[in-house]
Amino acid sequence: MQVNRWALDHEPSFLEVSGGRARLEPLKAEHAAALSRWIAHTPEIWRYSFFELADNPEVMGRWIGAALEARELGTELPFVVKDRASGNEPVGSTRFLDIRPAHKAVEIGWTWYARPAQRTSINTECKLLLLTHAFEVMGAVRVQLKCDDRNEPSKAAMRRIGCTYEGTLRRHMILRDGFNRDTSFFSVIRDEWPAVKERLNRLLSERRD
Repeated sequence: MQVNRWALDHEPSFLEVSGGRARLEPLKAEHAAALSRWIAHTPEIWRYSFFELADNPEVMGRWIGAALEARELGTELPFVVKDRASGNEPVGSTRFLDIRPAHKAVEIGWTWYARPAQRTSINTECKLLLLTHAFEVMGAVRVQLKCDDRNEPSKAAMRRIGCTYEGTLRRHMILRDGFNRDTSFFSVIRDEWPAVKERLNRLLSERRD
């Protein structure tokens, strides 16, 4: 079994913005209970997902288990998102995936936040942390993001932070309900990173909550 050492050798112990709210830590099985309790209160976050999670630790544990199996192979680096303003309470998850060392490319995805973390600075901080780590620590030349083409809030969020829309793959994936979705792709490449980083820092300076 081939293991992707490029990803694992660059896995951070934690990531956080000085003075900010978001803290990213490697996802662990022990986070299942804390994360599962948000599911019943935030059903909209799973509308476009391949998985249907229930608000119980066992089901969330299986979802985390699949993420950790991918982490062992180095194909994904999953994180729990903690809110430092509430005593490092877990409020969501995000990860690097589709990690391709030969092309120095990664994707940011599987991002979701509990309702108390939505419409705060947390998502902007997480994107700054992940993009900074990808470009400045891992040495990536491309970071990709994608979403269901129907997911207008996600597309707007990607444009807001400075990602470039690349196009839409039609009938790209079949979801758990059988819907054959179109997928919109966005990216940031190394040449664009300084401007995107400046934009993210400006957005955070304008809003600290």
